[in-house]
Amino acid sequence: MIQPTVGFIVYGVHKDGLEDPMGRPFIDDAIVAQSKKALADRGVTLVENDIVVASKEETRAALKKMKDDDNVDCIVLFSGTWVWASHMIGAIRDFAMSGKPVLIWTHCGSQGWRPVGGLVLHGGLLEVGIDHKFVYGPADDEKEVDRIVSYAQAAHLKNLLNMSTIGTFGGRGMGQTCGAADPSQWMKTFGVDIDSRDATELIRAAGEISPEELGSLKPRIEKLFGGLPEENLVNERSMRLYLAIKKGVQRNGWGCYTIQSFPGLADDYSATCFAQSMMLEDGWGTSTLGDFNTAMSVWLLTKLSSEPVYYGDLQHIDKSSGEIKIIGDGACPPSLAGKLGPAGFAEHGIPTEGEAGGLSIKLVCKVGEGVLARLGRVDGRFKMVVTRCSIFEPPVDQLEARQLECGIPFWPHGFVTAHCDMDLLLENWTNEYACLGYGEHLADALVDFCRVTGIEVILP
Repeated sequence: MIQPTVGFIVYGVHKDGLEDPMGRPFIDDAIVAQSKKALADRGVTLVENDIVVASKEETRAALKKMKDDDNVDCIVLFSGTWVWASHMIGAIRDFAMSGKPVLIWTHCGSQGWRPVGGLVLHGGLLEVGIDHKFVYGPADDEKEVDRIVSYAQAAHLKNLLNMSTIGTFGGRGMGQTCGAADPSQWMKTFGVDIDSRDATELIRAAGEISPEELGSLKPRIEKLFGGLPEENLVNERSMRLYLAIKKGVQRNGWGCYTIQSFPGLADDYSATCFAQSMMLEDGWGTSTLGDFNTAMSVWLLTKLSSEPVYYGDLQHIDKSSGEIKIIGDGACPPSLAGKLGPAGFAEHGIPTEGEAGGLSIKLVCKVGEGVLARLGRVDGRFKMVVTRCSIFEPPVDQLEARQLECGIPFWPHGFVTAHCDMDLLLENWTNEYACLGYGEHLADALVDFCRVTGIEVILP
């Protein structure tokens, strides 16, 4: 789970202990300290400015410090008291041109005239057209602090993506039209380069995996699954493929990746189900079928969540109840197994989509709160659909029947209730894949990510 870094700058004209007519300092140091602590307690690293800024020179120096620090994801301008907006606006504009987001935080309360300083700067940025987020609320209000934290997380995601690389093994799988990527658009929107390798490279790399490397993998498999799969060529190839993919991604310096799977690799060597499951377990953003948009969605959710992410087909949708069955084609991180039983081994099982066969994962996703989300394109423009959801487990006496409904009961199942307008969800969903992340905080961070990257967000 990511830990964003925020440049924290207190501003205000009446500073350095200057008192109001009642003998109280305009800037309340206790409130400033409490506000910093509220962010630090939520996992935000603070880079603090040494002084309260008021003049053009002070503001310029403070923002240059934050602009030049590659670790700073965004700035929080904390209103200490009122201010002359003209003394700050030029330096803020210069900072914003770096692409790092800006947030104004005004701690409420009459003493100190903080709302005046907050609103005059907020209005100035609106007038000039400098994008920013305005938060008005106290440090002990969790909802308001959440708004700051989600924005900082979104800024960190944007910063992580900048000058990174997404890779692809092979080309488009199963004729996918709704996952293809335009390299120029990805660079313009995210600062991400797209690299590619032929999937045949993986077959050679898998064959070069040593017996010692295979042996060192077995204790981890036993821990995740409670046992080892049957020893045969098909299962061994699945494990070799996982190790080959991991080596290739790390060697190429990719931040996330997608893989064609089939046709090709799954017909000539092994299905990718087990390999993809383990890469998700390891915290990699990934997808099958050369689906770049799903890979980006999984990467974002993975960075935000303390749990691995599951992507699978929106296999059945009950509009009346809001229930969705997510059934992946054999791929799911094994640690998501719930109380209905540990993750188990199965076969890929579909000869028309990978005649070579391969290990797949059987499980039912554990109970929790989370989000369904996916980045997509509509007429060439990025959009993201985000909805909160609850993951549940069916009653034990109904499980077998529920798994048999799809005709492939041995593939991983996630049972989800989506908290949204189902018609709007379906109208705006851009693919058959659902990307499921655990964590109630994920939705707000994704919405803020869309904001700072210029992506339209759909909240059905």
